Amino acid sequence: MSLLKVKVAMVGNPNTGKSTLFNALSGLRQQVGNYPGVTVEMKKGRFVHGTMEFELIDLPGTYSLAPRSPDEMVAVDLLLGRRADESKPDLILSIVDASNLERHLYLTTQLMELGVPVVLAVNMVDVAANQGVKLDLELLAKQVGLPVVAVQANQGIGLAALKDELARSVGTAAPLAPPLPDAVVREATIFSEQYGDELPPFLARRLLFDIDGYAEQWLVAKHGPDLKQDVQAARDRLANEGCSVPGVEAKTRYGWIRQAVAKAVTKPTHKPVTWSDRIDRILTHKVWGTLIFLTVMFAVFQSIFVWAKPMMDLIDTLRNLAAEAVTNHMPTGPLQALIVDGVIKGVGSVLVFLPQIVILFGFIAVLEDCGYMSRAAFLMDKIMSRCGLNGKSFIPLLSSVACAVPGIMATRVIENRRDRLATIMVAPLMSCSARLPVYALFIGAFLKDGFPWWLPGMTLFGMYLIGFVTAPLVALLLKRTLLRGDTPLFVMELPAYKRPSIRTILLRMLDAGTAFVRRAGTLILASMIVVWAALYFPTSDGKGGNYPDAVANQTAQVSTLDDEIGVLKAKNEPVEELVAKRDAMEQEKDRLNGEWKRHSILGRTGQTLEPVFRPLGWDWKIGMAVIASFPAREVIVGTFGIIYDLGEVDAKTIDDASDEKASGLKAALKNEWRDDAVRGKYAVPVALSVMVFFALCCQCASTLAVIKRETRSWAWPTFTFFYMTILAYFAAMFTFQVGRLITNAVS
Repeated sequence: MSLLKVKVAMVGNPNTGKSTLFNALSGLRQQVGNYPGVTVEMKKGRFVHGTMEFELIDLPGTYSLAPRSPDEMVAVDLLLGRRADESKPDLILSIVDASNLERHLYLTTQLMELGVPVVLAVNMVDVAANQGVKLDLELLAKQVGLPVVAVQANQGIGLAALKDELARSVGTAAPLAPPLPDAVVREATIFSEQYGDELPPFLARRLLFDIDGYAEQWLVAKHGPDLKQDVQAARDRLANEGCSVPGVEAKTRYGWIRQAVAKAVTKPTHKPVTWSDRIDRILTHKVWGTLIFLTVMFAVFQSIFVWAKPMMDLIDTLRNLAAEAVTNHMPTGPLQALIVDGVIKGVGSVLVFLPQIVILFGFIAVLEDCGYMSRAAFLMDKIMSRCGLNGKSFIPLLSSVACAVPGIMATRVIENRRDRLATIMVAPLMSCSARLPVYALFIGAFLKDGFPWWLPGMTLFGMYLIGFVTAPLVALLLKRTLLRGDTPLFVMELPAYKRPSIRTILLRMLDAGTAFVRRAGTLILASMIVVWAALYFPTSDGKGGNYPDAVANQTAQVSTLDDEIGVLKAKNEPVEELVAKRDAMEQEKDRLNGEWKRHSILGRTGQTLEPVFRPLGWDWKIGMAVIASFPAREVIVGTFGIIYDLGEVDAKTIDDASDEKASGLKAALKNEWRDDAVRGKYAVPVALSVMVFFALCCQCASTLAVIKRETRSWAWPTFTFFYMTILAYFAAMFTFQVGRLITNAVS
């Protein structure tokens, strides 16, 4: 028996728990919906209930269906069934906050005009109860003319009743929308009849209500300035009849809402001072709130280092076992080297940092779900305003700590184009999760052994702080030069505190991990293969010899001597002579490997460009690893794994100080730098120089691609790439030069 497919659009204000409800209903059955020709991505999910399969579309949170940007217009078009790539929804699920019912029902009244059945989900009823608000949901349903279901999405309460109501509402009549003044209906009808299917009644009303809104801009651009004059004339006629735009819409809707909820909602005479209010007095305080925010961020980054280690060790062990298995069962040659060095060790050296990324996303999900993230945005509004931005810009910037791609896409909530562009330009400056492998590698290699226990976490915190400090400064410069404009007002609703949903947190972590693995299996894999090829070829030593064969021969001889040494040790016979011979062969193998890499395509290019890297304290190997990582920041770790892979580059023992030669990438870096005149003495300044460069440079093809897609121009991503690269270069040079002076002063 085939299931009846039902499409449900989920709509609600920000901070109503809409995403939590979406996750609770759909579980793991989610995907991202991409809409050709536009920048909007909407989550889709599904669930089966009885004989029906419901497809959920989680539309971006909005306070109104007044489209002021292309992405908001896409949401309206989807609800109206005007998109060729998406059919009209069968149902609309409107999610409102029980503690802010009157304000949130404003959007619901607009949804009731779309000609689609609407189900009202009243979420966070527990929060309303704690505030002394009493709800008569049966009376509310009668007053508003909609099916009403109470839910607590973060606790999974009311989901069964909601599913039942959705099933009952399939095929029912659309609700009666709150009546608008006759004059408004008349003027809207004139425009709707004039432009036919291009302007349905709902958009005709939006054309009148939304001064300089997207509907008006779009139609004027298509039909010429005469349309703008016609619209203004209609607004003037409305004003003469006592229906001034835009105030008439709010007056009409809120008047209807107040009448509808008057008997169904009972509020206390005096609003009680809740524990949330008491907490906000501290968390939003300009001094204590800022200190708490910085403390929370430090605790998050310190935890990333400590909690991720066991799983990182496990992943690294599996990587080494896979590389060993391929080495033992495949003949020596380019194919074996490609699979072992280019694929397994290259990509594996990136995947080993997956636990850190998952933990970071978990923390972000907790902070968002409990309501603290909005407080952070409120707290940062004064700082943002001094940079020509406002608190709305802080949310995308903070989201960019996880990944710049969703952070840049989150700028769609910023209506002012100049502010949106400025935020997009500085969002990549925030240290995203892709930078974590770089920080972890160099902090673990050079800032742990012999240093205080708190220094690694403090250094990691400092790398993230670079983005938090630099981004506002760059935004200020942009707003005073390329993007001059007035600072818009900041209006944001602080959601009630609530217990985070474990399901939501786990889904966010799963999504982050899946996206990272997918990226490692595509872009990073392709980059690592290119890097491997540039390091592998040419294989001739110029004297008729072959580097791979010579290295393989030395490796075989070392292995044979290891076996002989093992046998002699078992018999308690002297092995000193064989050990010395074995060490000499190991050194010869290392020499051949180094010579091979220096003569490779990448090595020769690096040596040619080494003077460019020298002011930063880098040698050609660091420079080439950085250049090779421009497609994706994580690639630098895999590139180092190839450049320094002398058969013993193993991230598993990166914290093992007892192994003299060490088998981790950390040890390979330390051993290499120890004998260098510059990096041997200034290892810490060089490591900090590399990290600072990565903290500021836009080494991410995905980020540049999404900037192009969001701005619809290659000019802005090109500008972003060059300004960030130049900034990173000089910041890294400053870091090394100052670090060198300090080292000389204390030595």
